[in-house]
Amino acid sequence: MQANYTVNGAVAVIVLTGRFDFNSHRVFREIIDKAIAESVVRKLTLDFHGVDYIDSSALGMLMLLKEKADAASKQVALANCSGTARQVLDIANFSKLFTME
Repeated sequence: MQANYTVNGAVAVIVLTGRFDFNSHRVFREIIDKAIAESVVRKLTLDFHGVDYIDSSALGMLMLLKEKADAASKQVALANCSGTARQVLDIANFSKLFTME
């Protein structure tokens, strides 16, 4: 998986592409730590448009993100979720934990 982020005002948009699985842990952790550390950022939006696969370890990473964001008083939204990724997120009831855009 590749991850890049841009800051637009108070929103950090993190664009994910490829397979979001256990092998993505290091890349994902580094990018979310950078985004959360940005003092101007109040909301993190994860763009799933380019994600073609997601597994249970990715769900765990999203939960870790949620905990870190909550501790830093930042919101998290999941955007452009479709296909298999959307199905996995729906089965896990992540729409109850995250804002879905």
